[in-house]
Amino acid sequence: MFALPVLAGAQEEKKFGIQFSGFVKTDIFYDTRQTIDLREGHFLILPANEKLDANLKDINAHSSFNFLSIQTRLNGNITGPDVLKAKTSGYIEAEFFGTANPDINGFRLRHAYAMLDWKKSELMIGQFWHPMFITSCFPATISFNTGAPFEPFSRNPQIRYTLRFSKFRLIGTAVAQRDFSNAGPNGNSSEYLRNSGIPEANLKLEFNSLNAEKSTEFLAGAGIDYKTLKPRLFVGLVDTNQVTHNYSTDDNVNGLSLFAYFKLKFKPITIKMQGTYGQLTDNLTMLGGYAVTDLQVDSTGANPTYEYMPMDIVSVWMDIHTNGAKWEFGLFAGLTQNLGFEKNIVGDFYGRGSDIQYVNRIAPRVAYKSGKMKFAFELENTVAAYGIRENTNKGLVKDINEISNLRFLLGIFYMF
Repeated sequence: MFALPVLAGAQEEKKFGIQFSGFVKTDIFYDTRQTIDLREGHFLILPANEKLDANLKDINAHSSFNFLSIQTRLNGNITGPDVLKAKTSGYIEAEFFGTANPDINGFRLRHAYAMLDWKKSELMIGQFWHPMFITSCFPATISFNTGAPFEPFSRNPQIRYTLRFSKFRLIGTAVAQRDFSNAGPNGNSSEYLRNSGIPEANLKLEFNSLNAEKSTEFLAGAGIDYKTLKPRLFVGLVDTNQVTHNYSTDDNVNGLSLFAYFKLKFKPITIKMQGTYGQLTDNLTMLGGYAVTDLQVDSTGANPTYEYMPMDIVSVWMDIHTNGAKWEFGLFAGLTQNLGFEKNIVGDFYGRGSDIQYVNRIAPRVAYKSGKMKFAFELENTVAAYGIRENTNKGLVKDINEISNLRFLLGIFYMF
């Protein structure tokens, strides 16, 4: 009788477990010009604009190369006993990518969440991909940028609830920010979303028809995303005696994004596509941000009031690849465009790409798989149309100059 509770506790403990997996990866790449990137060129975003020297030669026209293994990754799938009549699980994932260039090689958290599954519904709490990054429909590029700046790319602390009915899923998510944050007067920081007092909200509806026997799948979904940022808590104004006076401010900027996606999989080939109309999307490693469009003070010259306006962007990408067991051939193509602002700009811009009219990319790839090894090559051509932002014409970009970069990338994977 005394032993029964001990035996019961031992059986309960056996339900806990963790299974590790991951991969070792080395990227070898060469760029034909200087780039806007993360971690010493590993995460390519855009080709850098022209930077002319005294002889009108482009300083950024110099090529570069690098070898890096910082994307090497470790995953842990956790299982546990039922809680509240739900199956429980957890997941942790980390890599050596670091959180900034000085921290390169640093061990950083990618994902960490707990899951409660009631079959017809599901609750996830923790850090995971942003809900606009569709884990069942994203570009299968060799490059770690995974299609950025055309694909929304971000990982966020969040609370996500999913309702399942037939082949449909309704997914609602409350989102915070950590490693991927919006720009503002104090640089990139999560403080602008935190100080708004309201988490980012995302809602999407998804349909998925999967036939495992025939290796076919049809996936389609659409969603809406809304966020509010508070760029400043106070404004400092200098009077005629050069004395600075601070005034509390409660001005916000709001952003609305719409997105839709689909995947069509057959046994020999898979086709994926996503389109996004976005505002305040710079935290998603895309073009986007906001600018000051008005600043007013009262009759005494005090109590300033800011008006901010988000930059509108549109982005679309397509990815096609074969599904061979040994060889895989693929092609990624993306286009994103800066649509400007609803009003003229009178102050600073915070974000990415306000001097870019559009960006396009085409990237063919081939991969060979043998056992736990994978050897892959990708040729990535990215073109950015830089120009002059017309503040008096709603921030539209004119007099563009196309700047291109060609990246040769070789990736070597060892899965475990």
